[in-house]
Formats: sequence, C-alpha cells, structure tokens
Amino acid sequence: MTWTREQMPSLEGRTWVVTGANSGLGFETTRGLALKGALVVMACRDPKRASAAADEVRRMAPAAKLKLMTLDLASLDSIARFSEALAAEHPVVDGLVNNAGIMAIPRRLTADGFEMQLGTNHLGHFSLALRVLPLLEAATAPRLVVVASSAHRWGAMHFDDLMGEKSYSAWGRYGQAKLANLLFTYEAARRFAAAGKKTIVAAAHPGYAATNLQGVGAQMTGSKFGAWFMNLGNSIMAQSAEMGALPTLYAASAPDVTSGDYFGPDGLMQQYGYPKKVGSNAKSRDEKSAAELWSRSEALTRTTFS
Repeated sequence: MTWTREQMPSLEGRTWVVTGANSGLGFETTRGLALKGALVVMACRDPKRASAAADEVRRMAPAAKLKLMTLDLASLDSIARFSEALAAEHPVVDGLVNNAGIMAIPRRLTADGFEMQLGTNHLGHFSLALRVLPLLEAATAPRLVVVASSAHRWGAMHFDDLMGEKSYSAWGRYGQAKLANLLFTYEAARRFAAAGKKTIVAAAHPGYAATNLQGVGAQMTGSKFGAWFMNLGNSIMAQSAEMGALPTLYAASAPDVTSGDYFGPDGLMQQYGYPKKVGSNAKSRDEKSAAELWSRSEALTRTTFS
C-alpha cells in the first residue's frame, strides 16, 4: 500500500490543532490538513517563526485556512491560557496532533521544574490533551494523534527518578519520553473507551525523517562534530519530512483507524516508506506502567481526566 496525502478525505469544515506546526513534521502535517480544507490552528512557541511558516503554507496552498496561536508546552500556565483561548474561539475541535518535541538535549528544566524532554514531549501534551478533550468530544468524529518514535524501544520509565535528578542521559531520557507517548496513547484509548468517549486516540511515528529536531542537542552543547554528524545523517539516510508526516496524516484521516492503533513507515526497520499499522514493544504495552504514568502525570500537571 502506497498511501499518500492525496488519498486523504475532504476535511472541509473541520478544525485541527497541530503543536509545533512551524517546522519539520508539524509543518508538513499542517500543510497536509490544510490542503484537504481543514482550518488548522498552528500552536507554536515562537510567533515570528509561526507567522513565517504560515506564509510558506499559504504559498504552497493559497486557499489554506490557518490560525496562529501561541503555545509553550514547557509551561503549564501557557497550556492553560492556550486551552482557554482555543475554547473561546473554537468550541468544537475535530482533531489534535500532539506533534511538538525536543530530542536528546542536555538536562534542562521546564518552567514548572520538569525534566525538559519528559516535560515537553509527554507532560505538556498530556495536560493539553485533557484540557482540549471537551472540545474534541463536541465534534462528530474527533481524533487525537500522538507523534511517537521508534526511540521508545530503548526507553525505560524511571519512576524512581522521573526528572533525571540522580542520573541523566540525553538519549536515554529521550527514549523515556517517547515511551511515555505510547503508554499515554494506549492508556488513553482504554480510559476513553471505558468512559464512553468518542475520541479516537492513535499514535504515529515518522521513521527517520530529516527535520531540525536532530540538531538541537548538538547546538545546545556546542558540538560541531555532533551537528555535522546529524546533518550528514539527514542528508544521506533520512527520508523527507513530507514522507515522515504521512503516518500522522493517516492516523488523522484514514477511515479504518481505531483507538490504540500505531502507524509508521513500511520500509526497512520502519525507517522510511509509506504508512502502515505497526507494533510496539512490551514495555509500551505494560498496563501497570501506563496506569502509574497516568496517575503521576495528573498529579504533576494538575490536570485530571473525568
């Protein structure tokens, strides 16, 4: 199956929110949704970069309907303000793509004292998803798409040291954050179903896609070799961000998607290719870990699912 965005159904009259919409996978997801007629709320931390990205989307798709809103997933206050403003302007939201993320950076803390990778990639999106859920439930066929990664395979949940205060590895903590994305996806699917929610929650990963995500850690440490190595990998091994966004767009729009599904590329080791349904490891399916992560996430973000 070589599914492409041309096979997406019309999204006219639908409203989608995409986090980190100004670059990489988020930009291509925004473009794909807009090309099918959706109004896309571009939820971005930097208004200037978001505005430039919106101009580029409109250049490629002149009829694109875009709304720019500021969101910093490393701040619970920003998430609360964004969610309130979104509800005031868009009481019905058809879909949310939890896309924004950071990868393999030196240890940093969010505004609320969370380790930055877990705080941004999981906890911020956890709080956002539960705050936006009432808007999703107001839609006819709502979807929540979580952008995960094959990095979940080397991740481990350090429940005795979630914030990396005792031990920190940039890549190890990235793996933990991406494992958390899948634990959240599967647990949300179970809880939403048990509560009678109609929102479909699914996950997707891009394989190895060329974006600016890979180079941030090297830039923060000042490693010229690290930056060179990441750029080399992007140029000779990675598929395009446009291809990398296809699993997300499939999860967002394909009619056969069900809660708990996970999509990735169909090529060698799921690193490139067209979207297909894929599996994940046993740790990501562990219901005890998922329940503990959910409980911890509610307490840390002061966001409760009911």
